[in-house]
Amino acid sequence: MFDTAFLDIPALTDAEGTVHLPGSKSISNRVLLLAALSEGRTTVHDLLASDDTAVMLAALRQLGCGVEESGSTAVIDGLGGRAVQQQAKLYLGNAGTAMRPLTAALALLGGDFELSGVPRMHERPIGDLVDALRQLGCAIDYLGEDGFPPLHIRTGALVLDAPIRVRGDVSSQFLTALLLALPIVAERDIHIEVIGELISRPYIEITLNLLARFGITVQREGWQRFTIPAGSRYRSPGAIHVEGDASSASYFIALGAIAARAEGQKGINIEGLGEASIQGDIRFIEAARQMGAHIDASANSLHIRRGAWPLKAIDLDCNHIPDAAMTLAVMALYADGPSTLRNIASWRVKETDRIAAMACELRKLGAGVEEGADFIRITPPRPAAGPPQGGAAPSGVSEPHGVGSVGATSEWKTAPIHTYDDHRVAMCFSLAAFNSARLPIRILDPRCVAKTFPDYFETLFSVTQTSEKLVPVICIDGPTASGKGTVAAVVAQKLGYHFLDSGAMYRITALAATQAGLAIGPAQEPAIAALARQLPVRFTDGKVFLGAQDVTETIRTEEAGMNASRVSALPSVRLALVDLQHSFRQLPGLVADGRDMGTVIFPDAALKIFLTASARQRAERRHKQLISKGISATLGGIQQDLEARDARDMSRQAAPLKPADDAALLDNSELSIEESVAQVLQLWQGTRPF
Repeated sequence: MFDTAFLDIPALTDAEGTVHLPGSKSISNRVLLLAALSEGRTTVHDLLASDDTAVMLAALRQLGCGVEESGSTAVIDGLGGRAVQQQAKLYLGNAGTAMRPLTAALALLGGDFELSGVPRMHERPIGDLVDALRQLGCAIDYLGEDGFPPLHIRTGALVLDAPIRVRGDVSSQFLTALLLALPIVAERDIHIEVIGELISRPYIEITLNLLARFGITVQREGWQRFTIPAGSRYRSPGAIHVEGDASSASYFIALGAIAARAEGQKGINIEGLGEASIQGDIRFIEAARQMGAHIDASANSLHIRRGAWPLKAIDLDCNHIPDAAMTLAVMALYADGPSTLRNIASWRVKETDRIAAMACELRKLGAGVEEGADFIRITPPRPAAGPPQGGAAPSGVSEPHGVGSVGATSEWKTAPIHTYDDHRVAMCFSLAAFNSARLPIRILDPRCVAKTFPDYFETLFSVTQTSEKLVPVICIDGPTASGKGTVAAVVAQKLGYHFLDSGAMYRITALAATQAGLAIGPAQEPAIAALARQLPVRFTDGKVFLGAQDVTETIRTEEAGMNASRVSALPSVRLALVDLQHSFRQLPGLVADGRDMGTVIFPDAALKIFLTASARQRAERRHKQLISKGISATLGGIQQDLEARDARDMSRQAAPLKPADDAALLDNSELSIEESVAQVLQLWQGTRPF
């Protein structure tokens, strides 16, 4: 997961590959609660790993459920309709799929409970559900503003002889909460009557489908009256599998519809979800087809290719796909005219006011936007004037981006996208990176996707491509002991970029050659060069890996240094390592440190830093490092060695140590690592178009 303040997504061009979706959030939390209320043990396979499921699992543990987790599988020992713990304070984050059903279940089970969440959760209405439960005699008090969490639940005196009335036009989660909870007290038939039009009906279908899996058959009359039969009792199905998340699939369906394809590419495959899904958001494929996408669907997979271009504008009632409809709003940026999404009033009571949020962020990109109480109308930006920034599309890729329409007020622009702590806003706007101006998109607080899809951006980058020149590179060069490696690693972590420690490459090559039984010398030069081109090197969390082997300490020995010097004397090995270093230039970006990153390896880098410090200061740093490792050395001797090495590095014929002509010079003699990093990030911000 990108645990960074922001993530810059370079302009993207095409896409191909296979996506394996996380489990459905809607199904995951429903299944967890049903398993908890049932008799017996339930094994839940393919469970979504996310913030929402984490808070539900934590709550179930507090209530006395046995919970065992192993990867994407959870084993739940049910309570059999009785809470083991009669008193608890439950923190439920911003998970409506936990707050609403647990409110109903605990109010009916009885006990003394407090339910709270993040500040936004305390702004999300729950009054209609509380009113419905109070009709039954449940004792629920508001601890803050009436109609909103946090809540205090006490044991009430239940009365079940009259129909329960609940509004259906605010959130379908209120009805779902009642349907999930009422079977535990169904000594007689219990009737639920929906007041007003029931929105988001597909989510109620999910609830009814899952209830049946746990032994409860609910009778319904249209969408206005539901009956839970007397004597209903939850029974564990033993094992249950969670489908891939249909809402999350919408981003990759849209990706396949938007992205150009180089000749021979096959588009996007989505595994683990198909036409047989019980989730309402699977109907997003109908809307995507209306906009021009080619979608081949089977029972458990989808295949998406770009069809009509520009996409076709739509006017659509989106009540049946409330979450996935947000993706249509960003697809509308690539349409041939204004698109209108209607009947989406529920957007206003989600993780944020999604109508207002989408309108604000779409305008930043140059779109014309009109919003109402329950609709949003989007007019696409005009195509960018002149050649796209970053050059033409890659060879073999058709230009997909020059889409415009009458009524737009601006050309395509870029901006930092505020995500409002809303996972779907972040994921939707990542698709704006396919804009006609070849501009990057900045996603603020990208970690918010952890609510439902923690590795969303990693998955996106695994199936998208762009011109190599559009992948940004920051080069940090400098002499030995200047701190360039430490600074570069921290900068990479702050930006969510890949990291390349070029100084380690020769050491790793020497180690790999030795492990392969190759004598380091001219006789084995071709074999070592071939080995170097394919080294499985990774730099992760401050460690260096050769395949699965952690070689961080192994390559820092004196022997490793001597072998590295011998390897560096082999010309074909040096050339092979140039190719290997180029391969680190991957989405979303790269920070590379060394002595010739900006002059030889990445001369087109977006930012080049030459980091240095006085020989005395560098000697003191190196002296502290050696002493901390128990290695005896004198400060004067270290300084002499550094000065001699500087002279050799600056006078060598191949790639001498020197600043690139366009490098920014940064003397960090008097700066801490944090201060040096801050200066590099400030210089980087100055190169960005936001």
